[in-house]
Amino acid sequence: QVHLVESGGGLVEAGGSLRLACAASGVTLKKNAMAWFRQVPGKERESVAAISRNGDSTWYPDSVKGRFTISKDDAKNTGYLQMNSLKPEDTAVYYCAVDSRAYFPGSSPRLYEYWGQGAQVTVSS
Repeated sequence: QVHLVESGGGLVEAGGSLRLACAASGVTLKKNAMAWFRQVPGKERESVAAISRNGDSTWYPDSVKGRFTISKDDAKNTGYLQMNSLKPEDTAVYYCAVDSRAYFPGSSPRLYEYWGQGAQVTVSS
């Protein structure tokens, strides 16, 4: 059974940084593609970062490019989202997601099999 558990969320001032972690069990992140999504009430879930199965390709939307970095630690079987220069509009619940079928599913949430429970990130102005 696959479990993804996010941690590292919290409250931070604008301009600050947070690092989200996604601890995986029942699935090996080294062999799977991974992404981070975020969602605010009333809006669709949107991707903020994606990484291919072996880590050679990444994708970011323009809204976070240069500020967010996705990575995987194979030894810890944990994925990360480093978020710098945070803005109030980054406030959302952040989810990690994993897909075992495609090499690089990309940004659509429909293409990911497994999901974490979410972590709240709040950026104050």
